[in-house]
Amino acid sequence: MKKVITYGTFDLLHKGHIRLLKRAKALGDHLTVCVSTDEFNAIKGKKAYTSFEDRKYILEAIRYVDEVIPEKGWDQKISDVVDNNIDLFVMGDDWQGKFDFLKDYCEVVYLPRTEGISTTKIKHDLGMQVDAD
Repeated sequence: MKKVITYGTFDLLHKGHIRLLKRAKALGDHLTVCVSTDEFNAIKGKKAYTSFEDRKYILEAIRYVDEVIPEKGWDQKISDVVDNNIDLFVMGDDWQGKFDFLKDYCEVVYLPRTEGISTTKIKHDLGMQVDAD
């Protein structure tokens, strides 16, 4: 069985998120999604509109997702890959090269983002405060 993992906040779920999850799942047999906790978002200077528990609940209902685990810090990716026997790490291509250090532990793939949609754009369009990256 080929196991895939991806990471994100997955706030204000939209078509781009679903496309990423669908394409990530198509690369393997099992997809684990590691979703940022509210506490980790605070460390990153971000605030999700939806709570961690609600984001986790929504992700667990998506047919492409087999497992959801919490992301509590920057340094857990290697242990997540090793502890969960991950074969493939997937992220959006706006992170190109940032996770190449994982190539010592698994394959790393950066997928193109969906044009014209992002959580930042949705927040901006709704007049919400947009987090700095």
